[in-house]
Amino acid sequence: MTRGAPVVAVVAALVACGPPLERPADVSADLEKMQDARRPERLLARGKAYARLGDLVRAEQYLAAALDEGADVEATLPLLLRVCVASRKYRAAIDVAEPWLIKRPADQKLRFVVASLYSSIGETEQAKKLLEAIVDKTPDNAEVRFALGVLYRDEKNDPVNADRHFRAYLELAPQGPHAEEAKSSVMTRLR
Repeated sequence: MTRGAPVVAVVAALVACGPPLERPADVSADLEKMQDARRPERLLARGKAYARLGDLVRAEQYLAAALDEGADVEATLPLLLRVCVASRKYRAAIDVAEPWLIKRPADQKLRFVVASLYSSIGETEQAKKLLEAIVDKTPDNAEVRFALGVLYRDEKNDPVNADRHFRAYLELAPQGPHAEEAKSSVMTRLR
């Protein structure tokens, strides 16, 4: 017996006792099912379902896969970010959002979300940089002005810059949801 004969005998035995090979039509049907399962709208639907059930790990996986497969960014990205935040995966949310921010540099809402996420993990310099970039483009954004005021007051211990942003907030939203806090944070009382 030659050296390769035992290998051939084992392979022949495995083939003889294994199930018959699939017909090409069956393989095509299986391939079609696999491709259907990878459709972005199917992945998105599954991600939403898992999010509603509270299975945030699976929801994150399906939503990320939906984005990878070309799902609508406007429908998928906010939900994926909410899932990451709900599971306290702030760094994962940043990692998901930043590439989209690079692709969509004019998206100030997404920039604000990313800035807030950086602030949440204590990276205040990056948060400040992003918030200041928003103010440069949209100086009349009251929420961003308030966020900068809080960042300068609480994280940077810079009352002068905090005051500047709190005053801007009060000019833009005198009856806004943060008006009382902004009023109590300015350096001199407003009349």
